[in-house]
Amino acid sequence: MSVTKEEALKYHSEGRPGKIEVVATKPCFTSRDLSLAYTPGVAEPCLEIEKNPDDIFKYTAKGNLVAVVSNGTAVLGLGAIGAGAGKPVMEGKGVLFKRFADIDVFDIELDSLDSKEIIRAVKMMEPTFGGINLEDIKAPECFEIEEELKKISNIPIFHDDQHGTAIISCAALINAAEVAKKNLAEIRLVVSGAGASAIACCNMYLLAGVKRENIFMFDSTGLIHKDRTDLNKYKMMYANENKYDSLVSAMVGADVFVGLSKGNVVSKDMVKSMGDSPIIFAMANPDPEILYWDAKEAREDLIMATGRSDFPNQVNNVLGFPFIFRGALDVRATCINEEMKMAATKALSELAKEKVPDVVIGAYGGSDFSFGADYIIPKPFDPRVLWKVAPAVARAAMETGVAQKPIEDWHAYEEELQERLGFSNRIVQLMSHKARKSPKKIVYPEGNEEKIIRAANAVASDGLGSPILIGNKEKIEARINELNFDLAKFEIKDPETCERCEAYAQAFYAKRQRKGVTMDEAVKIMKEPNYYASMMLCEGDADAVIGGLTQHYPAMIRPALQAVGKKKGGKVVAGVYIVMIKNKVYFFADTTVNFDPDAETLSEIAIVVADAVKKFEIDPKVAMLSFSNFGSAQNEYSQKVQEAVRWVRAKRPDIVIDGEMQADTAVVPEIVEKEFPFCAIKGGANVLIFPNLSAGNIAYKLFERLTDATVIGPILVGMNKPVHVLQRGASVEDIINMTAIAVVEAEEK
Repeated sequence: MSVTKEEALKYHSEGRPGKIEVVATKPCFTSRDLSLAYTPGVAEPCLEIEKNPDDIFKYTAKGNLVAVVSNGTAVLGLGAIGAGAGKPVMEGKGVLFKRFADIDVFDIELDSLDSKEIIRAVKMMEPTFGGINLEDIKAPECFEIEEELKKISNIPIFHDDQHGTAIISCAALINAAEVAKKNLAEIRLVVSGAGASAIACCNMYLLAGVKRENIFMFDSTGLIHKDRTDLNKYKMMYANENKYDSLVSAMVGADVFVGLSKGNVVSKDMVKSMGDSPIIFAMANPDPEILYWDAKEAREDLIMATGRSDFPNQVNNVLGFPFIFRGALDVRATCINEEMKMAATKALSELAKEKVPDVVIGAYGGSDFSFGADYIIPKPFDPRVLWKVAPAVARAAMETGVAQKPIEDWHAYEEELQERLGFSNRIVQLMSHKARKSPKKIVYPEGNEEKIIRAANAVASDGLGSPILIGNKEKIEARINELNFDLAKFEIKDPETCERCEAYAQAFYAKRQRKGVTMDEAVKIMKEPNYYASMMLCEGDADAVIGGLTQHYPAMIRPALQAVGKKKGGKVVAGVYIVMIKNKVYFFADTTVNFDPDAETLSEIAIVVADAVKKFEIDPKVAMLSFSNFGSAQNEYSQKVQEAVRWVRAKRPDIVIDGEMQADTAVVPEIVEKEFPFCAIKGGANVLIFPNLSAGNIAYKLFERLTDATVIGPILVGMNKPVHVLQRGASVEDIINMTAIAVVEAEEK
């Protein structure tokens, strides 16, 4: 993917300059907050840390804070551009740490070429940071700086340019050798490049089983051999016999080529000269040592990786450093040792052999992946890397005695990692766990849609339920076959040919004959997938309906209301969105059904939503929202909300509810604590009932588009049986999540 110069400059300059900002993690709204955050309150944690230095991890951000340190002498492919010019890259590194592992970063650019000065500066910063990521420092200084800092520091020191590439490419090499049926101890490996990355890569390959005498490394002068007198001690480790006069001759019969040098140094003829099933890692960026298509044209039996995202098998450091630091920080490791690096390598290697989830397939345009020549390492946007690599690193730290805070519950730790970035969360985990205990039949009216088929396949494979797809049987089967899914996992129903259509029509006619529907119209209506699916549910041939992916909301909800109806004794149906932001969960209602509910209807909405929230094992605290706080602005709109609160309290005194109140009052406990101590809601509300549909709909859409919130819904509550309407264009993961919720609801009903 290419971007223009103008796009890149605009991205970095538009709005707030740069890519990062510092955000307070504690409230700082009042003078009391200031007294706690700074003087005099801050003295208390200071004194505790003075008494017990380890308390710095309890009272400060040190345990989740990493410094990205550079002097700008080897920036990306730009070279020695200087500390200041390298700052955008270091900020970018911080963004990746946060995005992939929820690690906070300060980027530190040091204006010095003196290794001793850099070592001293970094060492002096040790009290501030939980770890140090050295970045874009040229060789051999980078080796010296890292080696010395590891000796004198008690926190993890990691030079990503060396070890990141080494860890990722080593995982790829292990898997490539397996695919090619090669023994690592026997392969001959040719390396173009002898800088920090190349040497670190070869160090990792040795740990994996490659023999030192089988590695032939070339720098700008030629082969690194024992007769040369111009080698530093790091290159000398790979000085071999003087067997090859050029890279061309070394490539003849070679098993593996590793490129960490510059573009276009390998020709098609050189690839042709390699041994059987050759492995080529052309990792120079942006121009690899040989282009993927040229190499593939030269050899069909080739296994190839590059540093680029537009070719298979991208060796991307983002697969390593965020998760390695995550694991190291979480056990408070004193260093990142070789065992921890190899643990990360093996975790990546094994992950590539696991079935790829739909969330990854969706992130890469719907392309499926399976272990083989074109998929030997996980994709950079595979969320599973976090909860596979970080625990492996943490466990290795514990086993090698460098962990100061051992993990005891590994299952809980994995769940914590999954919750960190919103890739998963407690609610979805809970619903999925419950659904697997009692899977149900789920009918999908839009059965010919690829997203629906992918989600249904995952639902069946994960044991959440048995999918029923509605639509033309031949077309659906053809699409399933194109996706290489097992037809046996799916039940397909075509309303045009189904023998149950007449029975469904008669049942629908019985429900609607006094509401303007004739028998002929009922027969015709049953050919429509939404009505057909709703009657399947109504007649007990399915347990839940999930639809609306490609349709407007009314087209899905109208058949459901007419065929399935409200639950027995119920007065309202409402739409609820689950909004998850910064590990907090809120339920917004009504967002989809009731345009301008009166006080009684509003109270019924609050009741059905509160009952629904309990299914998620969350105690509902219901805030009835308005533009005023507890009578501060009396008019018919605020009075309606006040009346609704009274209705709920009279009908259901077990529900914690209060209002009318403004939205910030509802979610900021300090406001209630200071201004409204009489409020029944303590610690902030988690159920927000809006006074009308406009307010609720606007609120959830703003959260979805303007924040990093995860939004799930709409969930229809108050229906006789589970019917849930997807947002148009919902992702595969959204469909799976909604299915899990529907399965649990069906079991409870």
